[in-house]
Amino acid sequence: MQKKQPAKNPPGYDLSKPVKYALPSTLTEISGLAFYKGDSKWVYAQEDETGRVYTFDLKDIHLLDTKFAGKGDYEDIAITREQVVMLRSDGTLFVFPFAQLRNREASAVKTFVKLLPKGEYEGMHADEKTGLLYVLCKNCKADKKDKATSGYIFKLLSGGNVQQAGEFSVRVDTGKKKGRFMPSALAKNPRTGEWYILSSVNKLLVVADVNWQVKDTYSLNSSLFPQPEGIAFDKQNNLYISNEGGSGSGTILKFIFKK
Repeated sequence: MQKKQPAKNPPGYDLSKPVKYALPSTLTEISGLAFYKGDSKWVYAQEDETGRVYTFDLKDIHLLDTKFAGKGDYEDIAITREQVVMLRSDGTLFVFPFAQLRNREASAVKTFVKLLPKGEYEGMHADEKTGLLYVLCKNCKADKKDKATSGYIFKLLSGGNVQQAGEFSVRVDTGKKKGRFMPSALAKNPRTGEWYILSSVNKLLVVADVNWQVKDTYSLNSSLFPQPEGIAFDKQNNLYISNEGGSGSGTILKFIFKK
């Protein structure tokens, strides 16, 4: 009988052994998470139904929420340069000061529409060092022709304004004839500079180099990753992946970095 091959893991992480945090029912549909300057003391997250950001401590979960917009399909959150950026699935961006997360409602929200081509968007990452914002398309018409996934770069300016700063693309082979790559989240590994790209539909974690060239892909076990929609690193290089709950509770999985 042939021995079953052990699952592949990205260097420094064991995707089969997370620290698992079950979330309250309010976050069953969690679709993104972020940290402030890599500090994992507080998690900032949103679900994809109401325009609210939730702040909580994983060790003692009591949700504090801040309303920034009305109902909508909100897919990701990023925090950089003292600004919070929210991504709606149609590509609309909402930006407001990080300091307003102390309030029940953000009062200085700037809304940016039609910055991105028409499509469906779920993944976003903000770089604290450069102030650049990266948005990756999940489902765009142009991508179906050349089988590459398009991405867009923005510069976050003072006062919360957003300026276009470039484009990129990533080409991922899912290993299936049918099953185009449809990313749901992305984050930059602070230790290596590599891009970690998550796909809930494909049940994949993709690692690409600084130039978006794919280095490797890792299959995700659906029992641990029922619907992986958010990804982030803390300043200790620990990896966090959030899952929507579906029939169960939403979860955040922490993968401790080991040299």
